[in-house]
Amino acid sequence: MDGTRGMARQVLAALGAAALCAWGMTDVAAARGDDRDTAVQLEVLSSPAHQVSGGDARILVRAAPGLRGKLELWLNGRPVTAPLAAVADGLEGVVSGLVDGRNVLQVRQRSVGVRDTLLLTNHPVTGPIFTGPQQTPFVCTTSQFGLQPKVDSAAPPGYRVSDAGGNTIGYSRDCSIDTFVTYLYRTNGNAWKTLPAGPRPADMATLTLADGRTVDFVVRREVGSINRFLYSFAMLAPAGENPAAPDLGLWNRKLLYWFQGGVAIGHSQGTVHSGSLNPDILRLGYAIAHSSGNNTGTHYNMNLAGETAQMTKERFIERYGVPAYTVGLGGSGGAIQQYLIAQNNPGVLDGLLPVQSYPDMVTQTIHVGDCELLEYYMDATDRANPKWRVTKNRSLLVGFNAEEGFAKVNDPFAQLKTMLGYSTAVGTTECVPAWRGLTPLAMNPWYGEAPNQQFWAPQSDIAAIRWTHYDDLRNVYGVDATGAARPTWDNVGVMYGLASLKAGQITPAEFLHLNWNIGGWKHPSQMVQETFPFFGTSAAEIQKALTIPGYFDPWSRKNMNAATPGQPAPRTHGDARAMRAAYTSGHVFSGRLEVPAIDHRQYMERELDMHNSHQSFALRKRVQEHGSDPRNLVVWFTDTLPNTPKASNTFDALALMDQWLTNIRAHPRRGVAGNRPAAAVDSCFDKSGAPMASGPRVWDGILNNRPAGACTQAFPIYRTSRIVAGAPIEGGIYNCAKKPLARALADGTFAPWVPDRSERAQLQQIFTEGVCDYSRPDQARPGTYVDGWPGFGSGQSGPYAAAVGAWLDDWLGR
Repeated sequence: MDGTRGMARQVLAALGAAALCAWGMTDVAAARGDDRDTAVQLEVLSSPAHQVSGGDARILVRAAPGLRGKLELWLNGRPVTAPLAAVADGLEGVVSGLVDGRNVLQVRQRSVGVRDTLLLTNHPVTGPIFTGPQQTPFVCTTSQFGLQPKVDSAAPPGYRVSDAGGNTIGYSRDCSIDTFVTYLYRTNGNAWKTLPAGPRPADMATLTLADGRTVDFVVRREVGSINRFLYSFAMLAPAGENPAAPDLGLWNRKLLYWFQGGVAIGHSQGTVHSGSLNPDILRLGYAIAHSSGNNTGTHYNMNLAGETAQMTKERFIERYGVPAYTVGLGGSGGAIQQYLIAQNNPGVLDGLLPVQSYPDMVTQTIHVGDCELLEYYMDATDRANPKWRVTKNRSLLVGFNAEEGFAKVNDPFAQLKTMLGYSTAVGTTECVPAWRGLTPLAMNPWYGEAPNQQFWAPQSDIAAIRWTHYDDLRNVYGVDATGAARPTWDNVGVMYGLASLKAGQITPAEFLHLNWNIGGWKHPSQMVQETFPFFGTSAAEIQKALTIPGYFDPWSRKNMNAATPGQPAPRTHGDARAMRAAYTSGHVFSGRLEVPAIDHRQYMERELDMHNSHQSFALRKRVQEHGSDPRNLVVWFTDTLPNTPKASNTFDALALMDQWLTNIRAHPRRGVAGNRPAAAVDSCFDKSGAPMASGPRVWDGILNNRPAGACTQAFPIYRTSRIVAGAPIEGGIYNCAKKPLARALADGTFAPWVPDRSERAQLQQIFTEGVCDYSRPDQARPGTYVDGWPGFGSGQSGPYAAAVGAWLDDWLGR
């Protein structure tokens, strides 16, 4: 096999060289010409030259002052009259009139001829550029702004568009709207109102800019549609300006891109979040850009998120010019987007402010998918065991923290469980208040819907949707012979509860019983609709839960694999191609981090918030393992208490990031780490937001063997079910490497337990394919087989890499 792998490396090296030529050098030669005139140069400022959208592009003509008056632009063989303004190093302006596909832009000098040529590839403003076939049905939500989408089809399929009388006048597939500009003002009562024509409103607030000017708090807001999603640009503006020629004198030339979190599985245009008008950011002089396509409450396709952010920023630059920098801000899914867009789409973001972060979403599903399996085991399968009636003991299997004593963390169905004969504890693990319902949302094709879906025609299209995360990413994961998207979730070889066994916190008998019965999830095509409590907890639903056998099912038990007499419950095999595609598409955060990031979170373990605190260190570990400079990442925690107001250090982070990015602009050769301000260090803050400790050693003891640092001592870090099973803190092991049970018994995997003959026989029945060997990398990771191949395990993405990965699977017989 080593010879085969060596041959594979040689083949892929040759393919890689060919790919670099095909994707890079050919385009460069076509765009520039081998005899490029360096005295006059064309450059696209608004996007990569091969990924222009919407028919226009902001360009720069680099030329000495004496040449500028002699130059003219030609597009596709014809002169164009684009208004160009003089800037420090040439002429800048927006060229329009690009056709879809290939365009040739030239700068010519009168009496001399062509001085430079640039090849531009233009794409429709409705997309896509690189994400492949667009999802359908796609339900419009333009009603957020009181608008009907534009008709783009006379007949279904599409979103039904009506006139004022409710009569259907056509259908919309792209959900486009005409761009519009409104003016808002901030009141003294901290509310937004539409700016009226006429006298200045008496309740208008004022603000003081960084340069000392006091101005009225008026905001220009532009709204439109890009890549089928809704976007918003907002910035300070003087009252009475001409919207067609905006006055940018109040803008600080810095752009903040707002990323929103949430969980959804597509088929919707989504809504523009209120953060797009965050007054505390706008009053600082920042412009805010946002798109409903950068809201994980709309979808979780991170390629689509990257494409949308790139296209949205492109439009911003065309309209308002190139910002000094672009910084991302957003929590949860908004944090995930920042890390993955920085990894997959370099140039969109210059700095990151992730809040309540995860490395990515797709590898969270690995351990979150264990939640209900383990909760069902403790509540039902092992209901006679008193151990699971003690709240804290449940962490021995789940890994997450467990708490009790107030409504948010207490088991909401404890009474019903008791009435129906199940076990329970007073409190819960994080699995219940934070993650319950997420497994069916991600895996069950019957469980889902889109807002306004009743307006789609035909409704049979809606009925045919497979409502899973996998289907939302069918362009990434691919489909099987039935047309269903390939699932990634896998638990073959996972030794649930291993760390608790080794610590003597569960007995060998409990360990065996758990792993015999835990099972796994059915294939989505075998799942059935959810029941109580997923469709509400009305009196009627409670009555069904009490009277219909199996209707009470908060664990989704009906969609689990079950043990049969004499045989353990079957584990679940994930699809190898889907798992590989998660990597090659860039949906897994590899640790590539080449921009500054201040990862900050409120510590909410006491209330079992889903944004568990170990995630910041999972991120850091991936950055370390990737080889990116770990100094690019700063980790901050702010303490909180349940049911009390929470302090936030986000604006401290924003001010510090401004310094960091300003330093980078002033001293680019020093790099990211070389420009880090002195205050940009690991830190923790108390419940009021005041500093507790800071410095390079405050988080010691989490990723190293040093004594616990000051912040480590103050903020306990919890585990996941897979960490309890032996996986590393960085997570992300889709398909663990397996070792034979005999080797595990010999090398002390279960020590200090030494199984007897009967116990070894049970282990052999449970782990027929071997047990997880977490000393070896994820077997789904492409770089596991082909080290160093560009695009494999390096954060690069694209259909070429995915296709080669699938080909390699077949060729190696995997």
